[in-house]
Amino acid sequence: MINNDIEIAVQKVPEDQLKTKPDQNNLGFGNFFTDHMFSMHWNRQQGWHEAKIHPFQQLQLDPAAMVLHYGQAIFEGLKAYRTKDNRILLFRPQDNFARMNKSAIRMCMPRFPAERVLQALRALIYLDKEWVPHAKGATLYIRPTMIATEPMLGLRAAEEYQFFIINCPVGAYYSEGFNPTKIYIEDEYIRAVPGGVGDAKTAGNYAASLKAQIGAQKKGYTQVLWLDAKQRKYIEEVGTSNIFFVIDNVLITPPLKGSILPGITRDSVLQLAEDWGMQVEERRISIDEIVKACEDGSLQESFGTGTAAVIAPVGEFCYREKEFTINGGNTGPVAQKLYNELQAIQFGEQEDNHGWVVPVS
Repeated sequence: MINNDIEIAVQKVPEDQLKTKPDQNNLGFGNFFTDHMFSMHWNRQQGWHEAKIHPFQQLQLDPAAMVLHYGQAIFEGLKAYRTKDNRILLFRPQDNFARMNKSAIRMCMPRFPAERVLQALRALIYLDKEWVPHAKGATLYIRPTMIATEPMLGLRAAEEYQFFIINCPVGAYYSEGFNPTKIYIEDEYIRAVPGGVGDAKTAGNYAASLKAQIGAQKKGYTQVLWLDAKQRKYIEEVGTSNIFFVIDNVLITPPLKGSILPGITRDSVLQLAEDWGMQVEERRISIDEIVKACEDGSLQESFGTGTAAVIAPVGEFCYREKEFTINGGNTGPVAQKLYNELQAIQFGEQEDNHGWVVPVS
């Protein structure tokens, strides 16, 4: 049973102690953090308690905190958008919290009261509303996180947790902006296996991807595209995004079979493509099929989807040290249209026909 009636206290930063806002045209990604954060605690006796919005501060953890030893850590990523008429909107926050609770179940962590936490998030962003950027294309990135805090050495699920939300104003995720990226197809290391935790947004998945990502970046590539764990043959996802291909005017993406994160932006793209009447396939697609399609010209474009980058066109990929160019290295029309429409909905410039947008106030 999840208690949606928890009280939420508010402790404001004194006016003379507020941080200086960064240059909105030079934000980067994940470099600056707002004045306030939200946190709450859980234990078996009290459930969720001590819920409060308070000044941004360091966490206090016992060296034996179980997250440090056994990896119980999950998180989400979503954004707040400032409209031209100065409203602030969230995009599909209920879906992010629903996915986070699924991650919690997989990682043997307590589910949280999503409805109440969404109310807290809206209050938190309203309190720090001046941190939501006015600059074109910039947003406020939101990072809900849950970690195991019980001080105990011994392999079992913890009995104490902390949930917190921190926010940071951000610009483009990739230095390329919306220009096509270069990706390296990894066939040595793997990200996730069927029956594992690939479909949970848990910290260990990202730690496991770092070695391959660093290797790809040293070779001049932005991201890694992962193949399946069994045959090293079928496309899975990019390190921070789901992946799409347009082959002979058909939009294709790998299916969700337990080793791929069910992306919120991925789902939004599938819905928009359906709205347009575009043929869509969620199916297994091999790297051999992609190489062949690239060689015979039927691969028209490719792009990644995710909250941070929204739509990330792919202009080139490398497989087994051979480079393949997609659409002349240019952004394709499907990626461009999806990006434009998603951004228009998120920034309140286009009608939201799916109930995706949630106003902060």
